[in-house]
Amino acid sequence: MSRHSSLVGSPLIPIAALALLALPAQAAENFGDALTGGKAWLDARYRYESVSEENAKKAANASTLRLRFGYQTGEYHGFGALLEAEHLSTLGADNYNSTTNRKTAYSTIADPEFSEINQGYLSYSGISDTQLKYGRQRIVLDNHRFIGNVGWRQNEQTFDAFTVVNKSLPGTTLTAGYIHNVNRVFSDQSKLPVATFANVGNAHMKSPILNVSYKGWSAGEVVGYGYLLDYADFATSSTQTWGLRFTGERALANGLKLLYTAEYATQSDYKSNPANYRVDYGFLEGGLGKGVHSLKLGYERLEGNGTKSFQTPLATLHAFNGWADIFLATPATGLEDAYLAAGTALYGVKLAAIYHDYRADQGNARYGSEWDLQATRAIDKNCLVGVKYATYNAKTFAADTDKFWLWAEAKF
Repeated sequence: MSRHSSLVGSPLIPIAALALLALPAQAAENFGDALTGGKAWLDARYRYESVSEENAKKAANASTLRLRFGYQTGEYHGFGALLEAEHLSTLGADNYNSTTNRKTAYSTIADPEFSEINQGYLSYSGISDTQLKYGRQRIVLDNHRFIGNVGWRQNEQTFDAFTVVNKSLPGTTLTAGYIHNVNRVFSDQSKLPVATFANVGNAHMKSPILNVSYKGWSAGEVVGYGYLLDYADFATSSTQTWGLRFTGERALANGLKLLYTAEYATQSDYKSNPANYRVDYGFLEGGLGKGVHSLKLGYERLEGNGTKSFQTPLATLHAFNGWADIFLATPATGLEDAYLAAGTALYGVKLAAIYHDYRADQGNARYGSEWDLQATRAIDKNCLVGVKYATYNAKTFAADTDKFWLWAEAKF
């Protein structure tokens, strides 16, 4: 299901439109006010990205500009709508493998040229403490580890889905949904070899999701979740994941805060997946924070049994296991990522540094290590500039990799 056609062909959209038009004449005047009294936005992001790998691939350089613009109506009897489009252009020579330009001799930078509908949905808030959405939408849960929008890439990941968010219980947010297609960062034009002819820019599925967050405990937030991913075209990726997450902070002396997070999940085959397995996930992080300063020590384990490993295909993967993106898919022998992260600010510039040590879960072989560095500065409330660098030092997995980014963005 492409980004261009899936919403147009949905029977629910014309039904909902007819329901709105059938309301009394007096209400129709307010309907017009709702259409014209909404809000519009525009954001632009320019980015230069370079990738150099110690392998047969040529060094890649991409200079791209993404434009995103949208409009959200006001509400009419609880009903509303949102439409958002985006477009990416390559500035200068596209000396990189975008996944669609067939320049496979170069290293991959997954920012293909495209023009697509990023979001387009109907919403309803006429039920107390409840928001319903149907259509193409952004879904971000918790820290993006299992379901996120991959906002770092120029082509954002969005979901064709029905979602319900309910906050009727004190301190509790319940998010339930049913995803039938994932619009991935590779765009509609990105396909596997002709023999398979699978469009990797879209992931068709029949996937219920459930996430329940409770913030009524002073020690922190507790989240329970279940994600049942049933892929139509990639049966070996069909999994069910159940987990529990706890995160919080505690005030110490002199404005210092103790930061802590713990998470556990288990994953197994689901529906048409031909395999029969179960693997686990564990995450521990502790640290100290004071104002703009933070220091964190963390450990993440994605179990692997030599054949199957714990995967999070709908995550904002760039945010985890290093910005060099070496571990977008967990190796069959699993992954253990021990890291130290520090953050601060100097003269209005936010600074971050992270060191990773990567090892196999099965056998404990050392995969490699990585340094990640970033500096960003807000020019005003609408504009930001940034520079970022990642360097991966391979031991037994992948190849030495260096990545560099320079970007500027403006939102209005």
